[in-house]
Amino acid sequence: MSRLSGALTFLLVAAVVVGGAFYIGRLEYQLPGPLQEDKIITVRGGSQTVAQTLEREGVISNPLMFVIGLHLYGVKDDIKAGEYLFRQRSSLKDVMDVMVTGKSVLHPITVPEGLTSEQIVARLMENDLLTGEIKTIPPEGSLLPETYRVPRGTPRRQILDKMMADQQRILQEVWQARAPSALIASPEQLVVLASIVEKETGQADERPRVAGVFVNRLQKKMRLQSDPTIVYGLVGGKGTLGRPIQRSEITQATPYNTYVIDGLPPGPIANPGRAALEAVAKPLATKDLYFVADGTGGHAFAETLDQHNRNVARWRQIEASGRASTPAVDHIEPPKDETRGDAAPAGSGDVQRTVAQGNNGPGFDASEGKAFDPLRNTTYDLNSPKTVPPALLKR
Repeated sequence: MSRLSGALTFLLVAAVVVGGAFYIGRLEYQLPGPLQEDKIITVRGGSQTVAQTLEREGVISNPLMFVIGLHLYGVKDDIKAGEYLFRQRSSLKDVMDVMVTGKSVLHPITVPEGLTSEQIVARLMENDLLTGEIKTIPPEGSLLPETYRVPRGTPRRQILDKMMADQQRILQEVWQARAPSALIASPEQLVVLASIVEKETGQADERPRVAGVFVNRLQKKMRLQSDPTIVYGLVGGKGTLGRPIQRSEITQATPYNTYVIDGLPPGPIANPGRAALEAVAKPLATKDLYFVADGTGGHAFAETLDQHNRNVARWRQIEASGRASTPAVDHIEPPKDETRGDAAPAGSGDVQRTVAQGNNGPGFDASEGKAFDPLRNTTYDLNSPKTVPPALLKR
């Protein structure tokens, strides 16, 4: 009986000691830690290595207690390597919970609207947060520009796949909600025109009106005459000329040059965002046929050529005064002196070019409203294999 009583007493004392130690340890596991300010730390390896890293970075002060706690809570094998944000004065329990749930830091990857697929791939390749190669450039217009939040080490291909899936989802939503008067025959055509609208204006509230101008011109069988389509025809996925469009390039025949071709180009010239897609699906109902820069980053719109010419004159004054908010990069270069006779029409010279005007109206630029007609007194036979590039003949 004496030995049994001693054993029971020992077990009781041991239970009290263990229980007390567990209670004290649990309290310490929940006490505020030593970290003086929020800190992002990358941790990897087993529990011992993780504990040493956390101690070295000042997140915890007792690595042994941290490892014991992982065992007692039964999560020793559940902590995940990654890049984590630990809050100021995080307890051991807080630190454990962050790594068990795998709440890694998410970094914003912003893809602006209006970039070509090649430009988007180049941006992803330059971002050292991401990993992996991109072996093929996605089709133009197949990516949704957006801000994507991803953990460090995300494969670049995974982001592209997400952008393509999101674009298809948004496109179907926009297509289903389109207005009957949109004059667009398919989702693919919607993306094409939206890409032109995206390149024409950076003003969110202007997109539906710009889309309305192009829809009006399509209805009247007028060529779109959009400067960005000239650029895409010249440089393709590179995205930009980095200089004004030369007058000789206005009538340079490419499948995308809407000064030369009727209707829409054969494909998108960039990756439009949701707002541009919605603008084309629901264009503003106006009678506008022209628009020209107004010097503030926006545009002045016009229904008639007389109105448009007055807007152009104001724009020329703004250009001459140096008050224009943006340079004429990637837009048509104006003649050196429109009042003199030495500024010959574009395309003049050894090779006769341009488009017979016909029902195309006066031939002024719908997008930037140049106060000259680059196609005056010239003809361009799109049916002639001698002057039209083979790619254009295949359309």
